[in-house]
Amino acid sequence: MTAVLAAKRVTRSFGPIEVLHGVDFDLRPGEIHALIGENGAGKSTMMKILGGYLSPTTGGLELDGTPVTFADQREAEAAGILMIHQEFNLALQLTVEENLFLGREKRRGPFLDSRAMMAEAREWLGRLECPVDPRARVADLSVPNRQMVEIARALGRNARVLIMDEPTAVLTGRETDVLLDQIERLKAQGTAILYTSHKLDEIARIADRVTVLRDGTHITTRQAQGFTEHAMAEAMVGRDLTDLYPAKPVPSEDIVLTVEGVTVPGHVRDASFTLRRGEVLGFAGLVGAGRTELMEGIAGLRPVTGQVAINGKPLKPGSVLAAREAGLVYLTEDRKEKGLLLGKDLTENLTLLALDRFGRVFIDKGAEARALTQATKEFDIRANDRTMLAGSLSGGNQQKLLLAKTMLAEPQIVIIDEPTRGIDIGTKQQIYDFIAALATTGKSVIVVSSELPEVIGLANRVMVMGRGHVAGELTGDQITEDAILRRAMGVGELSGDAA
Repeated sequence: MTAVLAAKRVTRSFGPIEVLHGVDFDLRPGEIHALIGENGAGKSTMMKILGGYLSPTTGGLELDGTPVTFADQREAEAAGILMIHQEFNLALQLTVEENLFLGREKRRGPFLDSRAMMAEAREWLGRLECPVDPRARVADLSVPNRQMVEIARALGRNARVLIMDEPTAVLTGRETDVLLDQIERLKAQGTAILYTSHKLDEIARIADRVTVLRDGTHITTRQAQGFTEHAMAEAMVGRDLTDLYPAKPVPSEDIVLTVEGVTVPGHVRDASFTLRRGEVLGFAGLVGAGRTELMEGIAGLRPVTGQVAINGKPLKPGSVLAAREAGLVYLTEDRKEKGLLLGKDLTENLTLLALDRFGRVFIDKGAEARALTQATKEFDIRANDRTMLAGSLSGGNQQKLLLAKTMLAEPQIVIIDEPTRGIDIGTKQQIYDFIAALATTGKSVIVVSSELPEVIGLANRVMVMGRGHVAGELTGDQITEDAILRRAMGVGELSGDAA
C-alpha cells in the first residue's frame, strides 16, 4: 500500500548535535503506526518534522509518493496533516468553543456564526463523552479536560494524517477507552494515524505496526501482533527490564507525619492518615478523588482545616515555607506549568528552591555550577548543553531536574504527585530506584499515582481516596488492583481495612 506520508533518510541537527540519524518512517491510510522509544530517542522531533513544525536537515518527506516540503505547520494542515501535542496548544483565557475554532471561525456574512460553532463544539465533545461546557474558560478546566479539548479540536478537522503525541498521558482509564474507540473509528474511515505513548499496553491494543527509535536511530519496524510489551520495552532501552520495581524498603515504627481531620474546602473532607520514617505510602484513586488537592493542602499550597503535624509538632497551615522548614516538600504533577521555569536554564531551575544555600546577597555561581554537575550525575540528567533551557529537555529529563531541584532542599518527607507521567519505561525504572533509595536512607515518601501497577509495585501501604475522602487503607497482600478500584468506586468492603 502506498504511504500517504513518509520520511526518507531524515536527519535533524540542532547546532552541531544530530538528534535523528537517517530515519525512514511511513504512514499508510487506515493504519495505526506506533512510534515508541525512550525520552530523548527522537520521537517528538520526527513527529514535528512530519507535522511541518521542523524541517529535516537532510533527507525529505513524501506525500502520496511525491516529494514535498512544508514551510510550516499551516502548510501541513492544509495538506490534511494534523498533530495533537503533548504540551497543550490552547489559549487559556478563551472559552472551549473559541479554542476549537481559533483561526477558522465560522461566519454568516460579516458576523461570527456562534450558533453553528456551539453546535459543532458540543458534537465533537460529545463524541469523546467529555462533559465540558463549550462556554467554559479553558483556564478553569482540569488537565484531563484540557487534553480532551485538544483532541476534540483535531477530531473536528477531518485529517488525512493524525499525529498523536502522548494523547492519554493525563486521561483516566474510561477517557482513554473512549479515545481509543474514536481512533479505531478514524482508522476505519481511512485516516493514517501516528500514535506515540509510553503506555505499552495501549500500543499493543491498537497498533498495526510499531517502529522503535533509540538515540535518534531506527531500531526496528515490525507488525504489532506478536510484539509483546516486554519485547517493546527491551527494544526501546537496549537492556533487560525484568526487575522493573526495586525491593520495597522496610520502614521503622516512628511516625513522622500525622494528618488528622484535614478538609480542603470544595475538594477533600475529614482526611486522616500517618506516615512512618523510611516508608513509601501510596495514594490511589480515580481522577477527581481529591488526592492532589489533599497533598497541596498538606504542603501549604491550599487553605485547609484540621491538623497536620511533623514529628509531633503542628504545622502552620497554608504556608509552603513552614512546610519546607519542617522538612516537607511537594513535587507537583504538572512539571511544565507549576514545577519548572521552562524559559530558564538548568542551573536557575535547580537552585531555585534552595537559593539561601548559595548566598543571600550575591549568588555563588561556582557553587551553583558544582551543584548542577553533581545533580546531572546523581540523577542522570541528560542535557546536550548546561546552558540549555529546561523547556528543551525531554519529559523524562525534566522530571529528573524537578527531582534534583526538590532534593537540593534536603527534605525528610517527599510528596511526589504522578512521578512518571509521560515518561518512558527506562526512565521510570530509574525513578522507581530513586524513590526506594530515598526510603532506604530514612526519608519518607508519599507517591500519588493514577497507575495502579506503580502504586502496587512501590508502596508499603496504600491509601485509597474516593469522592473527596479516604475510602480505605490497604497493606501487604491486600494491595491489589481489584481492592483499590473497589474502594475508589465505593463498592469495597471497608471493614477489613487497616485502621
